Amino acid sequence: MAAQRTQTLVLIGHGMVGHRLLEALAERGALADPAVPGAPGWQVTVLAEEDVPAYDRVHLSSVFTGTDPDRLGLSTPEFLSGHGIDLRLGDPAEHIDPAARTVTTTSGAVVPYDALVLATGSYPFVPPIPGADAPGCFTYRTLYDADALTRYAEQARTGVVIGGGLLGLEAAGALRTLGLATHVVEFAPRLMPLQVDDGGAAALRATIESMGVAVHTGVGAAEVETDADGKACLLKLSNGERLPADVVVFSAGVRPRDRLAREAGLAVGDRGGVAVDERCRTTDPYVYAIGECAQTSDGRVYGLVAPGYQMAEAVADQLAGSGAAVFTGADTSTRLKLLGADVASFGDPFADGRDGGPQATEIVFSDGREGVYKKLLLGPEGQLLGGILVGDAEAYGSLKPHAGRRLPGPPEVFLLPAGAAGAEPPGADALPDDAVVCSCHNVTKGAVAGAIAEHGLTDIGGVKRCTKAGTGCGGCVNTLQAVLDAAGVERSHGLCEHFPELTRPEIYELIRTEHIRSYTELMERYGSGGTGTGTGTGTVAGGGGGGGTGASGNARAGVNAGVGCAVCKPVVANVLGTLAPELGLRHVLDGEQAALQDSNDLFLANLQKDGTYSVVPRVPGGEITAEQLIVIGEVARDHGLYRKITGGQRIDLFGARKEELPDIWRRLIAAGFESGQAYGKSLRTVKSCVGSRFCRFGQGDSVQLAIDLELRYRGLRAPHKIKGGVSGCLRECAEARGKDIGVIATAGGWNLYVCGNGGTGPRHADLLASDLSAAGLFALIDRFLMYYVRTGERLERTSAWLERLGGGTAHLREVLIEDSLGICAELEAQMDRHVAAYRDEWQAVLDDPVALARFEPHVAGVEFLEPGRGRAAVLADGTEAALFRDGDGEVYAVGNRDPFSGADAIADGIMGSRDGVPVVASPMHKQEFDLRTGACLDDPAVTLPVLPVPTARP
Repeated sequence: MAAQRTQTLVLIGHGMVGHRLLEALAERGALADPAVPGAPGWQVTVLAEEDVPAYDRVHLSSVFTGTDPDRLGLSTPEFLSGHGIDLRLGDPAEHIDPAARTVTTTSGAVVPYDALVLATGSYPFVPPIPGADAPGCFTYRTLYDADALTRYAEQARTGVVIGGGLLGLEAAGALRTLGLATHVVEFAPRLMPLQVDDGGAAALRATIESMGVAVHTGVGAAEVETDADGKACLLKLSNGERLPADVVVFSAGVRPRDRLAREAGLAVGDRGGVAVDERCRTTDPYVYAIGECAQTSDGRVYGLVAPGYQMAEAVADQLAGSGAAVFTGADTSTRLKLLGADVASFGDPFADGRDGGPQATEIVFSDGREGVYKKLLLGPEGQLLGGILVGDAEAYGSLKPHAGRRLPGPPEVFLLPAGAAGAEPPGADALPDDAVVCSCHNVTKGAVAGAIAEHGLTDIGGVKRCTKAGTGCGGCVNTLQAVLDAAGVERSHGLCEHFPELTRPEIYELIRTEHIRSYTELMERYGSGGTGTGTGTGTVAGGGGGGGTGASGNARAGVNAGVGCAVCKPVVANVLGTLAPELGLRHVLDGEQAALQDSNDLFLANLQKDGTYSVVPRVPGGEITAEQLIVIGEVARDHGLYRKITGGQRIDLFGARKEELPDIWRRLIAAGFESGQAYGKSLRTVKSCVGSRFCRFGQGDSVQLAIDLELRYRGLRAPHKIKGGVSGCLRECAEARGKDIGVIATAGGWNLYVCGNGGTGPRHADLLASDLSAAGLFALIDRFLMYYVRTGERLERTSAWLERLGGGTAHLREVLIEDSLGICAELEAQMDRHVAAYRDEWQAVLDDPVALARFEPHVAGVEFLEPGRGRAAVLADGTEAALFRDGDGEVYAVGNRDPFSGADAIADGIMGSRDGVPVVASPMHKQEFDLRTGACLDDPAVTLPVLPVPTARP
């Protein structure tokens, strides 16, 4: 049906699928050149109901976290004008006359067509219950819906979402982001009944409820009750229960928008949807239908964007003349994050042999503690029929392309935690070339591999640009990286773009052996981006001497303040903290070191999801006095903090604002506490049982040994956190073999176990030495820890470090016991210097007025900004801004609210650069934002508002 002359195509609807049709036509050269009258091709008129061009509905919920709606736009004026596309916003089609081949719009305009495409989408189903149209009741489909809901929620306190499917849980996330107490009501007996089974739904429910969202399943909505003003106030359920509901969001499914087709006499499905054949043609050969309004040749109506894109491709092929592409069905696999929970399903997740399908064998892994549920379904010949992943969907990219094929390895390697199955999942080389790796854009592994070879691609960004793979839901990104790896594309072994040739151990050795005392000096001598950004020899004045911890204590602080990133700055800060006794440095917040620290180390407290901080005093060995317990209780009461006794035998306090931290710590230090350093990559706790003090089986004083270990190694910064445990006998009540350092008492002394780990990749510690004396034990632990500190990679736990080193425990014995490298005495001496130099970090802050100033909630003016470090400020109109100053004095102002978490925390992020662009990394989850434009470099649909920079005071 290729146009040999200029012909008119009318597209009804300008949503994601409709716009994809326009792009596909442009890619095929099927659109008429507007500069050449009468040129062959299609002249397109688009009739759109909404008053804005096509936008990304998949990421609609991001507007609730601060994304400018314009950032969701899919179209540009240049694209439309360059292809002569007549986009008529706010003037939808009202009537189709197939005989005359015309469309009449609501404004009365009559538009003729040679071909017509219906892309009208769907509308939300609202159950016919009393009160469903009351003020406070909403649907959730459009930007208008999101805006109306946001404005109404400003005066609301509670919200209920009717529907626990994909859109319902997204809506629940939106209500939660808006600050409403949120309920989800699902008529089915479980959440997401079309995507997950009972086990997956249980794991999902536990995760969602842990975030404060109440879930009600197996019950329906009966009535929206209203108050005296006629506004929604309660939702009555079918079981008689009433839920407070200032806001009610209906998300109970959608229905195809097929009215125009029905009235025009076109065939529709029994349950709705414009009936089309495999080429997406309706019963009128001049009319096509795509997306959610179409019932396809397999009898289904697809509610996902990926099948809609494939339909658009099929119609574009018809209109361009090739007619090669057809649509006979689609993969409905999906992966998304709902209320913080990773959820994915692929293939047929409910294959059970009914309806003539293959009988399935289930393979299930479930960890209720971590909220993880994984299930694979295998057919009689071992082929992968489908699967469900909840809580941990990392294997989605590896599994989905194998649907319908035999897995290239044992199923358990795809389900069990890393290393637990004794093997790693096969790589991308096990995928056939025709395996679809990106369902959103129907891109095969072969297409990706071909683009890598043809264009010399070296990274994910290049693959996205050339193939569109990874630009939809993003669930295939890990698989794309695997294809790059399989193609022989080498990943940089360096730390980041600023130190592309150096690993953490190499940086550690350079700083140690060359006595480098600052990030600036390291960048100027060995970094990429340091040359020319500053002057001088690289020695930081006052870096470890008598200067304060603010900018005034370091004349050169921030020479490279605009350089670096959230990867290399904390790594260098960590190494400088470890080597402080060797380098003559005093405190982790002295001089420019403050600009390097992650928010946890900057405020000496753990940042929580709402932007508040935790307070964790050290309780060595779990031993605490009655007076100290009373003080903790009084502090918690006076500051309204949540209290939690942890598995590490400490009492954690949660919910402190950063400006409260100094006062809280003054009281705790006065009671004999010191920082527990739960915020740092350092020793956390040494857990113990009661040992021989009370236990009738105890063979050693495990409590005292745990206290001695914790006090010796406190403050030691390492590649990752370190945990210890001491058990008084082989009954192992302290679970020492699940720790980085585990000690167990025996009749002959102490056994030392190392490199254990709990969490998602549990590993039993290995026995390093037996029947040690206390002195021998401490000497060996000194060596072990300092060797780990020297050679560990960034964020590498001791368990992973041991596996990477090669040689296992035998290698450690050679180095640490037999002294094969001749460094044992040096390692012990270095630890002795660390112990001698230890000073409680919170006490040091309380003694320093400059350091205390950082805990003020807002900075008084831009003139008080430290180079490379952000501060929150209140602008004249009351807006809270995050202000940053780079090393050249340039000041940036953006909104302080993190759009992903809703916490007011952007000012506490690390300032740096990415590909030459000044950025700040959110302290919440490390997404980076361009400080000039506010754009999120990791998610183009999200942005920060750019604000006016306040003027400095005279």
